[in-house]
Amino acid sequence: MNHRLALTAAAALAATLLAVPAPTTAQPAPAAAGHTVRHGCVTSRPEPGTTAPVQICYSLFRPASATATHQVPMILEGHGWGGQRTRDAAAFRRYLDRGYGVLSFDQRAWGESGGKAHLQNPHIEGHDLLKLVRLISKLTWVRQDGPGDPRLGAIGGSYGGGHQFLGAFRHLMSRGKPVFDALAPEITWWDLNDTLAPDGVARSEWVAALTAVSLTSDALQPKVLASVAEGLATNRWPDGSIPGTLDVTAFMEKNGPRWHASQGRLLDIPVLFHQGSTDTLFPLEQGLKNWSGALTAKARRQSIFVGFNGGHVLPPIFPPRTHPAGDPCTKRLGGGDFTALALRFFDEKLRGRSTGLHGYGKVHLSTPANACTTVRSAAADAAYRVGQVVSPTTAGVPLNTLVAKGPIRIAGRPYLTGNVTAVGLDSRAFYGLAVGTSPLDAQLVQANVLPVSEPTPVVGAARRVALPAVAIDVPAGQSLYLLVTPVHDTFVASGSRLPGVITIDDTVVHLPVVGN
Repeated sequence: MNHRLALTAAAALAATLLAVPAPTTAQPAPAAAGHTVRHGCVTSRPEPGTTAPVQICYSLFRPASATATHQVPMILEGHGWGGQRTRDAAAFRRYLDRGYGVLSFDQRAWGESGGKAHLQNPHIEGHDLLKLVRLISKLTWVRQDGPGDPRLGAIGGSYGGGHQFLGAFRHLMSRGKPVFDALAPEITWWDLNDTLAPDGVARSEWVAALTAVSLTSDALQPKVLASVAEGLATNRWPDGSIPGTLDVTAFMEKNGPRWHASQGRLLDIPVLFHQGSTDTLFPLEQGLKNWSGALTAKARRQSIFVGFNGGHVLPPIFPPRTHPAGDPCTKRLGGGDFTALALRFFDEKLRGRSTGLHGYGKVHLSTPANACTTVRSAAADAAYRVGQVVSPTTAGVPLNTLVAKGPIRIAGRPYLTGNVTAVGLDSRAFYGLAVGTSPLDAQLVQANVLPVSEPTPVVGAARRVALPAVAIDVPAGQSLYLLVTPVHDTFVASGSRLPGVITIDDTVVHLPVVGN
């Protein structure tokens, strides 16, 4: 099979969905307001099985105010999947004018940097970050907290959010402390396997799109491309059982905060989270898992979580859903956009300056109506018995089961429990929450579903099923429903391929009810 050809059809879709800039060698515009920029590369670890060092290239922006006697904090910026570093000082004008240095870099395999993408592996991309931080630690105009320890924050979204956690955890591994002093990750992940293939069911539209983007730069290893193509064809998350492919679960095992937390490592630094409630690639629950699982309790008290309506968003096709856009919590907390909020956060955490910023230790989530709900805990704390929930597994309309009548407000991570009976092989169905005046007009809330997957027939098997994290105000006259559907566009081609039925008896929906 020509795996490259098998994925090329997704390239046009990927370009539209990801909207990443094409690599360019154009010279940047002159730096504004006396800020300066220089470009360079550091030498990093060779690719596994090779001996040639890999170059990781960067653009370093020095604010006009920075001198050896007036040292400033540094911000490390990483780009998204398929992108490249920022070369123009105008893009960081607000940081530079505020007196922050910025280093933007081409992540391994992208832009001018060499090598292959290993999806933020601590032993490969993690080494790249060690070298970049070492470079920053030798700059006389950057504030230093000790040898090899610059005063350091980080920004970036998606893959550029992943680099922030990687950098902090990698230094925690090697030095016993994260070196990074504050992070501001946007729309990023807790565990790549958990988000790209929850319960082993691939988010096939995104997996195809992300893989297709890498074709133009040969960013991924051929075995990874072959594995993804085979996985999409066989409807199984690749486990390396097919000759010439690899175990994708093992390949991604260490590439996120979940693995570090499983090794007993937690970050004891403040983090400003910005996660998309309608994001269908790295959904809200991925950010909330980072909030509860990647930080110490002390760090959470100095951190802020913001959920907004946006992120990695696909055009809505099926089933019908609410599809809002907006960021009311960021505006309420910071008085502007996310950069304004991040600047206030860094001023407080990197400079020790009080800006009057509030909201620490709390989760602030946007509702579909673009209101902002604030809670201290996103955990489910109320149970609603809904009885039997039945779904066909190959085709059919979404079915809605009443959970609770409005008014009710929920914000956080719901789940359901029950006894699952699956008739048929490889049975799959998708579950979420919906709101409407009746089961006939109820619409899926904030775009997301999560799967139940039963590879073999089961009868009355006790299961706990995660539901997508949401924030909802259900008004009087409307109701909250448990939605189940055999198909969802994010998981296109990842539903059941054989007819069957999934029944959940004694179903209980557990909700994070505000004011409960």
